[in-house]
Amino acid sequence: MRRWVLGTAAAALLFSSVAPAQQLPAPTPPMGSTVVVTGPYQPQDKDERGLWMEMDEAERQLKNSNFVIRDAALNAYVHEVFCRTVGPRCSEIRIYIMRTPYFNATTAPNGMLQIWSGIFLRVRNEAQLSAVLAHEFIHYQDRHSLALFRQAKAKTASATFFAMFGLIGSLIALGEISSIFKFSRDMEADADAGSLTLMAHAGYDPREAPRIWEQFRAEADATAVAREAKSRKDKDRGMFATHPPSAERVVALNALAAKMVVSPAALIRRDEYRVALAPLWASLVDDQIKLNDFGGTEYLIGYLASDGWTPSLNYARGELYRSRGRPEDLTAAVGFYRSASAAPDAPVECWRGLGLSLLRSGARADGQAALKTYLTRKPDASDKALIAMMAGD
Repeated sequence: MRRWVLGTAAAALLFSSVAPAQQLPAPTPPMGSTVVVTGPYQPQDKDERGLWMEMDEAERQLKNSNFVIRDAALNAYVHEVFCRTVGPRCSEIRIYIMRTPYFNATTAPNGMLQIWSGIFLRVRNEAQLSAVLAHEFIHYQDRHSLALFRQAKAKTASATFFAMFGLIGSLIALGEISSIFKFSRDMEADADAGSLTLMAHAGYDPREAPRIWEQFRAEADATAVAREAKSRKDKDRGMFATHPPSAERVVALNALAAKMVVSPAALIRRDEYRVALAPLWASLVDDQIKLNDFGGTEYLIGYLASDGWTPSLNYARGELYRSRGRPEDLTAAVGFYRSASAAPDAPVECWRGLGLSLLRSGARADGQAALKTYLTRKPDASDKALIAMMAGD
Protein backbone atom coordinates (compact mmCIF):
# COMPACT_ATOMS: atom_id res chain seq x y z
CA MET A 1 0.00 0.00 0.00
CA ARG A 2 1.16 3.52 -0.86
CA ARG A 3 3.90 2.15 -3.09
CA TRP A 4 4.50 2.36 -6.80
CA VAL A 5 4.63 -1.45 -6.93
CA LEU A 6 2.65 -3.77 -4.69
CA GLY A 7 4.51 -4.39 -1.47
CA THR A 8 4.22 -8.14 -1.02
CA ALA A 9 6.55 -10.81 -2.28
CA ALA A 10 3.81 -12.69 -4.11
CA ALA A 11 2.56 -9.59 -5.92
CA ALA A 12 6.09 -8.51 -6.73
CA LEU A 13 6.58 -11.69 -8.73
CA LEU A 14 3.87 -10.57 -11.13
CA PHE A 15 3.84 -6.75 -10.97
CA SER A 16 6.94 -4.79 -11.52
CA SER A 17 7.57 1.64 -11.54
CA VAL A 18 16.59 7.46 -19.56
CA ALA A 19 17.14 7.73 -22.98
CA PRO A 20 15.36 10.12 -25.37
CA ALA A 21 11.68 9.25 -25.53
CA GLN A 22 11.97 8.48 -29.24
CA GLN A 23 15.00 6.21 -28.78
CA LEU A 24 14.16 3.95 -25.87
CA PRO A 25 16.43 0.94 -25.49
CA ALA A 26 15.02 -2.49 -26.19
CA PRO A 27 13.98 -4.60 -23.18
CA THR A 28 16.82 -6.38 -21.41
CA PRO A 29 16.96 -9.92 -22.88
CA PRO A 30 16.97 -13.04 -20.72
CA MET A 31 20.44 -14.18 -19.69
CA GLY A 32 22.17 -16.12 -22.43
CA SER A 33 19.78 -15.10 -25.19
CA THR A 34 19.37 -12.40 -27.78
CA VAL A 35 16.10 -10.58 -28.38
CA VAL A 36 15.52 -8.33 -31.38
CA VAL A 37 12.55 -5.99 -30.87
CA THR A 38 11.08 -4.92 -34.23
CA GLY A 39 7.54 -4.20 -33.03
CA PRO A 40 5.50 -4.36 -29.83
CA TYR A 41 7.35 -6.54 -27.37
CA GLN A 42 6.24 -10.18 -27.06
CA PRO A 43 7.14 -12.76 -24.41
CA GLN A 44 10.24 -14.77 -25.31
CA ASP A 45 10.21 -18.03 -23.36
CA LYS A 46 8.13 -20.35 -21.18
CA ASP A 47 8.55 -18.36 -17.97
CA GLU A 48 7.58 -15.09 -19.59
CA ARG A 49 4.68 -16.55 -21.55
CA GLY A 50 3.33 -18.05 -18.35
CA LEU A 51 3.46 -14.69 -16.55
CA TRP A 52 1.73 -12.98 -19.46
CA MET A 53 -1.05 -15.58 -19.53
CA GLU A 54 -1.72 -15.03 -15.82
CA MET A 55 -1.81 -11.28 -16.29
CA ASP A 56 -3.97 -11.47 -19.40
CA GLU A 57 -6.59 -13.27 -17.35
CA ALA A 58 -6.27 -10.74 -14.52
CA GLU A 59 -6.69 -7.92 -17.03
CA ARG A 60 -9.77 -9.56 -18.54
CA GLN A 61 -11.41 -9.48 -15.11
CA LEU A 62 -10.15 -5.99 -14.35
CA LYS A 63 -11.83 -4.54 -17.43
CA ASN A 64 -15.24 -5.26 -15.90
CA SER A 65 -14.41 -3.94 -12.43
CA ASN A 66 -16.67 -1.30 -10.92
CA PHE A 67 -13.54 0.31 -9.47
CA VAL A 68 -12.23 1.36 -12.88
CA ILE A 69 -12.68 5.11 -13.44
CA ARG A 70 -13.90 5.38 -17.02
CA ASP A 71 -14.04 9.17 -17.33
CA ALA A 72 -12.95 9.72 -20.92
CA ALA A 73 -11.30 13.09 -20.40
CA LEU A 74 -9.19 12.00 -17.41
CA ASN A 75 -8.11 8.80 -19.14
CA ALA A 76 -7.13 10.74 -22.25
CA TYR A 77 -5.13 13.20 -20.18
CA VAL A 78 -3.21 10.51 -18.28
CA HIS A 79 -2.50 8.67 -21.53
CA GLU A 80 -1.25 11.90 -23.12
CA VAL A 81 1.15 12.53 -20.21
CA PHE A 82 2.33 8.92 -20.38
CA CYS A 83 3.05 9.08 -24.11
CA ARG A 84 4.80 12.42 -23.74
CA THR A 85 6.99 10.80 -21.07
CA VAL A 86 7.91 7.45 -22.62
CA GLY A 87 7.50 7.98 -26.35
CA PRO A 88 6.03 5.65 -29.01
CA ARG A 89 6.17 2.53 -26.84
CA CYS A 90 3.31 3.94 -24.79
CA SER A 91 1.08 2.06 -27.25
CA GLU A 92 2.16 -1.20 -25.58
CA ILE A 93 0.61 -0.18 -22.25
CA ARG A 94 -3.05 -0.21 -21.18
CA ILE A 95 -3.69 2.19 -18.29
CA TYR A 96 -6.48 1.53 -15.79
CA ILE A 97 -7.32 4.28 -13.30
CA MET A 98 -8.67 2.56 -10.19
CA ARG A 99 -10.93 4.26 -7.66
CA THR A 100 -8.83 3.39 -4.64
CA PRO A 101 -7.80 6.32 -2.38
CA TYR A 102 -4.24 5.22 -1.65
CA PHE A 103 -0.84 6.11 -3.08
CA ASN A 104 -0.01 3.22 -5.38
CA ALA A 105 0.56 2.16 -8.97
CA THR A 106 1.46 -1.23 -10.42
CA THR A 107 2.66 -2.56 -13.74
CA ALA A 108 2.20 -6.11 -14.94
CA PRO A 109 4.60 -7.76 -17.39
CA ASN A 110 1.96 -7.85 -20.15
CA GLY A 111 1.61 -4.06 -20.12
CA MET A 112 -1.34 -3.65 -17.75
CA LEU A 113 -0.70 -0.52 -15.69
CA GLN A 114 -2.93 0.40 -12.76
CA ILE A 115 -2.81 3.82 -11.18
CA TRP A 116 -4.79 4.29 -7.98
CA SER A 117 -6.90 7.41 -7.62
CA GLY A 118 -5.21 8.38 -4.34
CA ILE A 119 -2.15 9.35 -6.38
CA PHE A 120 -4.04 12.27 -7.95
CA LEU A 121 -4.43 13.93 -4.55
CA ARG A 122 -0.78 13.36 -3.71
CA VAL A 123 0.95 14.80 -6.73
CA ARG A 124 0.79 18.53 -7.34
CA ASN A 125 1.46 18.82 -11.03
CA GLU A 126 1.93 17.05 -14.32
CA ALA A 127 5.68 16.62 -13.83
CA GLN A 128 5.09 14.60 -10.68
CA LEU A 129 2.47 12.48 -12.44
CA SER A 130 5.05 11.92 -15.17
CA ALA A 131 7.50 10.67 -12.52
CA VAL A 132 5.04 8.02 -11.34
CA LEU A 133 4.25 6.88 -14.88
CA ALA A 134 7.92 6.85 -15.91
CA HIS A 135 8.82 4.70 -12.89
CA GLU A 136 6.19 2.16 -13.90
CA PHE A 137 7.32 2.13 -17.52
CA ILE A 138 10.91 1.35 -16.50
CA HIS A 139 9.62 -1.72 -14.67
CA TYR A 140 7.85 -2.83 -17.86
CA GLN A 141 10.68 -1.91 -20.24
CA ASP A 142 13.37 -3.67 -18.21
CA ARG A 143 11.13 -6.68 -17.51
CA HIS A 144 11.64 -6.54 -13.78
CA SER A 145 8.75 -8.91 -13.09
CA LEU A 146 10.40 -11.63 -15.14
CA ALA A 147 13.80 -11.08 -13.53
CA LEU A 148 12.24 -11.21 -10.06
CA PHE A 149 10.27 -14.32 -10.95
CA ARG A 150 13.41 -16.12 -12.09
CA GLN A 151 15.33 -14.98 -9.02
CA ALA A 152 12.56 -16.21 -6.75
CA LYS A 153 12.26 -19.53 -8.52
CA ALA A 154 15.98 -20.20 -8.24
CA LYS A 155 16.34 -19.00 -4.65
CA THR A 156 13.25 -20.68 -3.26
CA ALA A 157 14.29 -23.99 -4.81
CA SER A 158 17.68 -23.84 -3.12
CA ALA A 159 16.12 -22.54 0.10
CA THR A 160 13.82 -25.54 0.23
CA PHE A 161 16.82 -27.83 -0.17
CA PHE A 162 18.85 -26.15 2.59
CA ALA A 163 15.88 -26.04 4.96
CA MET A 164 15.98 -29.85 5.08
CA PHE A 165 19.23 -29.71 7.09
CA GLY A 166 18.14 -28.34 10.45
CA LEU A 167 19.00 -24.99 12.02
CA ILE A 168 22.09 -24.21 9.94
CA GLY A 169 20.28 -25.14 6.76
CA SER A 170 17.32 -22.98 7.77
CA LEU A 171 19.58 -19.98 8.32
CA ILE A 172 21.09 -20.47 4.88
CA ALA A 173 17.58 -20.79 3.44
CA LEU A 174 16.57 -17.54 5.13
CA GLY A 175 19.53 -15.80 3.56
CA GLU A 176 18.53 -17.13 0.15
CA ILE A 177 14.98 -15.84 0.53
CA SER A 178 16.09 -12.43 1.86
CA SER A 179 18.22 -11.95 -1.24
CA ILE A 180 15.01 -11.97 -3.31
CA PHE A 181 13.75 -8.94 -1.42
CA LYS A 182 17.07 -7.14 -1.85
CA PHE A 183 16.84 -7.86 -5.56
CA SER A 184 13.39 -6.23 -5.56
CA ARG A 185 14.73 -3.16 -3.73
CA ASP A 186 17.54 -2.84 -6.26
CA MET A 187 15.05 -2.87 -9.13
CA GLU A 188 12.99 -0.18 -7.41
CA ALA A 189 16.08 1.99 -7.20
CA ASP A 190 16.79 1.35 -10.88
CA ALA A 191 13.24 2.36 -11.79
CA ASP A 192 13.55 5.54 -9.73
CA ALA A 193 16.77 6.46 -11.53
CA GLY A 194 15.39 5.62 -14.97
CA SER A 195 12.28 7.66 -14.35
CA LEU A 196 14.31 10.86 -13.93
CA THR A 197 16.00 10.39 -17.28
CA LEU A 198 12.69 9.75 -19.02
CA MET A 199 11.22 12.86 -17.40
CA ALA A 200 14.14 15.04 -18.42
CA HIS A 201 14.10 13.91 -22.04
CA ALA A 202 10.36 14.50 -22.19
CA GLY A 203 10.93 18.07 -21.04
CA TYR A 204 9.66 17.68 -17.46
CA ASP A 205 11.53 18.95 -14.42
CA PRO A 206 13.13 15.86 -12.76
CA ARG A 207 13.46 17.74 -9.46
CA GLU A 208 9.74 17.21 -8.96
CA ALA A 209 10.16 13.44 -8.45
CA PRO A 210 11.72 13.47 -4.95
CA ARG A 211 9.10 15.97 -3.78
CA ILE A 212 6.49 13.21 -4.04
CA TRP A 213 8.32 11.19 -1.41
CA GLU A 214 9.00 14.24 0.76
CA GLN A 215 5.26 14.84 0.85
CA PHE A 216 4.61 11.16 1.54
CA ARG A 217 6.81 11.29 4.63
CA ALA A 218 5.28 14.52 5.89
CA GLU A 219 1.78 13.12 5.44
CA ALA A 220 2.72 10.12 7.58
CA ASP A 221 3.95 12.49 10.29
CA ALA A 222 0.71 14.48 10.20
CA THR A 223 -1.35 11.31 10.50
CA ALA A 224 0.70 10.23 13.52
CA VAL A 225 0.38 13.59 15.29
CA ALA A 226 -3.41 13.60 14.93
CA ARG A 227 -3.63 10.03 16.21
CA GLU A 228 -1.05 10.60 18.96
CA ALA A 229 0.96 7.72 17.59
CA LYS A 230 4.43 7.09 16.21
CA SER A 231 4.93 8.01 12.57
CA ARG A 232 5.17 5.06 10.19
CA LYS A 233 7.23 6.96 7.62
CA ASP A 234 10.41 5.08 8.56
CA LYS A 235 8.81 1.73 9.26
CA ASP A 236 11.35 -0.79 8.08
CA ARG A 237 10.59 -4.42 7.36
CA GLY A 238 14.30 -5.13 7.24
CA MET A 239 15.44 -7.88 4.95
CA PHE A 240 11.86 -8.54 3.83
CA ALA A 241 11.19 -5.01 2.52
CA THR A 242 10.48 -4.98 -1.22
CA HIS A 243 11.10 -1.22 -1.57
CA PRO A 244 13.89 1.08 -0.39
CA PRO A 245 12.98 3.23 2.65
CA SER A 246 11.31 6.47 1.60
CA ALA A 247 14.12 8.51 3.23
CA GLU A 248 16.67 6.75 1.02
CA ARG A 249 14.55 7.41 -2.05
CA VAL A 250 14.40 11.13 -1.30
CA VAL A 251 18.19 11.31 -0.90
CA ALA A 252 18.89 9.23 -3.99
CA LEU A 253 16.43 11.08 -6.23
CA ASN A 254 17.65 14.49 -5.08
CA ALA A 255 21.26 13.46 -5.74
CA LEU A 256 20.44 12.21 -9.23
CA ALA A 257 18.39 15.30 -10.09
CA ALA A 258 21.21 17.57 -8.86
CA LYS A 259 23.54 16.04 -11.45
CA MET A 260 21.20 16.86 -14.32
CA VAL A 261 21.24 20.03 -16.33
CA VAL A 262 17.66 21.30 -15.97
CA SER A 263 16.41 23.86 -18.43
CA PRO A 264 14.70 26.95 -17.00
CA ALA A 265 11.86 26.02 -19.34
CA ALA A 266 11.47 22.51 -17.88
CA LEU A 267 7.79 21.60 -17.65
CA ILE A 268 5.87 21.43 -14.38
CA ARG A 269 2.35 22.15 -15.77
CA ARG A 270 0.52 22.75 -12.51
CA ASP A 271 -2.50 24.51 -14.01
CA GLU A 272 -3.04 21.90 -16.71
CA TYR A 273 -3.02 19.22 -14.05
CA ARG A 274 -5.65 21.00 -11.95
CA VAL A 275 -7.93 21.53 -14.94
CA ALA A 276 -7.74 17.84 -15.85
CA LEU A 277 -8.69 16.77 -12.32
CA ALA A 278 -11.47 19.31 -11.78
CA PRO A 279 -14.45 17.17 -12.95
CA LEU A 280 -13.56 14.34 -10.54
CA TRP A 281 -12.26 16.46 -7.69
CA ALA A 282 -15.31 16.07 -5.44
CA SER A 283 -15.25 12.27 -5.65
CA LEU A 284 -11.50 12.15 -5.00
CA VAL A 285 -11.92 14.31 -1.90
CA ASP A 286 -14.89 12.25 -0.72
CA ASP A 287 -12.92 9.01 -0.99
CA GLN A 288 -9.96 10.49 0.89
CA ILE A 289 -12.13 11.78 3.74
CA LYS A 290 -13.73 8.36 4.15
CA LEU A 291 -10.29 7.04 5.16
CA ASN A 292 -10.91 8.74 8.53
CA ASP A 293 -7.43 10.25 8.59
CA PHE A 294 -8.06 13.85 9.63
CA GLY A 295 -4.41 14.75 10.27
CA GLY A 296 -3.08 13.25 7.06
CA THR A 297 -5.90 14.70 4.97
CA GLU A 298 -5.51 18.18 6.47
CA TYR A 299 -1.80 18.09 5.73
CA LEU A 300 -2.44 16.81 2.21
CA ILE A 301 -4.87 19.62 1.41
CA GLY A 302 -2.52 22.21 2.88
CA TYR A 303 0.39 20.79 0.90
CA LEU A 304 -1.56 21.06 -2.32
CA ALA A 305 -2.36 24.66 -1.38
CA SER A 306 1.28 25.67 -0.97
CA ASP A 307 0.93 27.55 -4.26
CA GLY A 308 -2.27 29.23 -3.09
CA TRP A 309 -5.77 28.31 -1.95
CA THR A 310 -8.08 27.49 -4.85
CA PRO A 311 -11.87 27.03 -4.74
CA SER A 312 -11.36 23.27 -5.04
CA LEU A 313 -8.99 23.18 -2.08
CA ASN A 314 -11.29 25.33 0.07
CA TYR A 315 -14.10 22.95 -0.83
CA ALA A 316 -11.92 20.05 0.29
CA ARG A 317 -11.21 21.80 3.59
CA GLY A 318 -14.92 22.33 4.09
CA GLU A 319 -15.65 18.66 3.49
CA LEU A 320 -12.92 17.60 5.89
CA TYR A 321 -14.11 19.78 8.75
CA ARG A 322 -17.77 18.96 8.12
CA SER A 323 -16.96 15.26 8.31
CA ARG A 324 -15.49 15.63 11.80
CA GLY A 325 -18.56 17.61 12.77
CA ARG A 326 -17.67 19.39 16.00
CA PRO A 327 -19.54 22.69 16.47
CA GLU A 328 -16.36 24.66 15.80
CA ASP A 329 -15.64 22.44 12.78
CA LEU A 330 -19.04 23.24 11.27
CA THR A 331 -18.41 26.95 11.73
CA ALA A 332 -15.03 26.59 10.00
CA ALA A 333 -16.58 24.49 7.23
CA VAL A 334 -19.19 27.16 6.50
CA GLY A 335 -16.39 29.69 6.10
CA PHE A 336 -14.44 27.43 3.74
CA TYR A 337 -17.50 26.71 1.59
CA ARG A 338 -18.43 30.40 1.38
CA SER A 339 -14.87 31.28 0.37
CA ALA A 340 -14.90 28.62 -2.34
CA SER A 341 -18.38 29.44 -3.65
CA ALA A 342 -17.44 33.09 -4.17
CA ALA A 343 -15.25 32.08 -7.12
CA PRO A 344 -16.75 31.53 -10.58
CA ASP A 345 -15.03 28.15 -10.96
CA ALA A 346 -16.15 26.75 -7.60
CA PRO A 347 -17.12 23.06 -7.47
CA VAL A 348 -20.91 22.88 -7.53
CA GLU A 349 -20.72 20.59 -4.51
CA CYS A 350 -19.74 23.64 -2.41
CA TRP A 351 -23.41 24.54 -2.08
CA ARG A 352 -24.30 21.04 -0.94
CA GLY A 353 -21.61 21.10 1.73
CA LEU A 354 -22.59 24.61 2.78
CA GLY A 355 -26.23 23.65 3.08
CA LEU A 356 -25.53 20.52 5.10
CA SER A 357 -23.18 22.40 7.45
CA LEU A 358 -25.72 25.18 8.01
CA LEU A 359 -28.50 22.68 8.71
CA ARG A 360 -26.37 20.92 11.32
CA SER A 361 -25.50 24.28 12.85
CA GLY A 362 -29.21 25.15 13.25
CA ALA A 363 -29.42 27.68 10.41
CA ARG A 364 -32.30 25.89 8.73
CA ALA A 365 -33.48 28.55 6.25
CA ASP A 366 -29.98 29.39 5.01
CA GLY A 367 -29.11 25.71 4.80
CA GLN A 368 -32.13 24.84 2.70
CA ALA A 369 -31.46 27.80 0.41
CA ALA A 370 -27.91 26.57 -0.21
CA LEU A 371 -29.16 23.05 -0.97
CA LYS A 372 -31.67 24.43 -3.48
CA THR A 373 -28.84 26.33 -5.16
CA TYR A 374 -26.92 23.06 -5.42
CA LEU A 375 -29.86 21.31 -7.10
CA THR A 376 -30.36 24.22 -9.48
CA ARG A 377 -26.72 24.13 -10.51
CA LYS A 378 -26.62 20.32 -10.73
CA PRO A 379 -30.09 19.09 -11.72
CA ASP A 380 -28.80 15.61 -12.55
CA ALA A 381 -27.10 15.08 -9.17
CA SER A 382 -27.00 11.45 -8.07
CA ASP A 383 -28.18 12.48 -4.59
CA LYS A 384 -30.98 14.69 -5.94
CA ALA A 385 -33.85 12.93 -4.13
CA LEU A 386 -32.21 13.04 -0.71
CA ILE A 387 -31.03 16.65 -1.02
CA ALA A 388 -34.45 17.76 -2.30
CA MET A 389 -36.07 16.25 0.76
CA MET A 390 -33.61 18.02 3.06
CA ALA A 391 -34.17 21.27 1.15
CA GLY A 392 -37.88 21.08 1.88
CA ASP A 393 -38.95 20.48 -1.71
